[in-house]
Amino acid sequence: MKTILVTGSSSGIGRSTALLFVQSGWNVVSWGRRLEKMEAWKNKLSKTDQNRVFLQRVDIRFENQVKDAFQSLPKKFKTIDLLLNNAGLALGKSPIQNGLIDDWEQMIDTNLKGLLYVTKIISIEMVERKSGQIINIGSVAGKETYPDGNVYNATKFAVDGLTSAMRQDLCRHGIRVSQICPGMVETEFSNIRFNGDDTKAKEVYKNMKPLDPDDVADLINYVANTPLHVNIADILILPSQQASATVISRN
Repeated sequence: MKTILVTGSSSGIGRSTALLFVQSGWNVVSWGRRLEKMEAWKNKLSKTDQNRVFLQRVDIRFENQVKDAFQSLPKKFKTIDLLLNNAGLALGKSPIQNGLIDDWEQMIDTNLKGLLYVTKIISIEMVERKSGQIINIGSVAGKETYPDGNVYNATKFAVDGLTSAMRQDLCRHGIRVSQICPGMVETEFSNIRFNGDDTKAKEVYKNMKPLDPDDVADLINYVANTPLHVNIADILILPSQQASATVISRN
């Protein structure tokens, strides 16, 4: 039985992916800051499926939490076949001169440094086994910049470059590395970005149909289940009404 580790699985893409994989017969290790939200979706599963889910409260910004969580995994969940680096966030949307340093630090620490902490500890064992797969959740914001995106853009551009470099480092060890870059997905993303302002968050998706987290989870599942000689290296997935980071048809 294979095991997937999903970061940021309290809600959104991470939650949808964890649910899809456990229902597909995988063991699932779910990391997130909000344990109660993970417990809520786990408790709705059948008893059989619940036994294949292991939840841990982990804030990946802190290397010691990442290490402690991994080292405390039960034997049943210890061998990670697939790592989904999903945890990430955007905070604020303003020109560079008006940005808040605390927001910058949290985005850099989560979107980039946290991804590195998790990848390092998991990839060490993958290299020893000469097998495994890593999927990084990037963003259209890592393919093209947009006004007031600055530091969030920078973190996702870094993930784009890091994914390519990771693939070059790990290919020789039989490890596949992929990136999936979603455009607009209706999750808590915008609500968090605008500090809980529901009105601003709803405006983002006004008069258009964004992606659903399940749409991205389905794609993750496809990438994870290609034959071993196939590696889907990089995918940009957009809703039909979105043509680029800034071009959106709101009809």
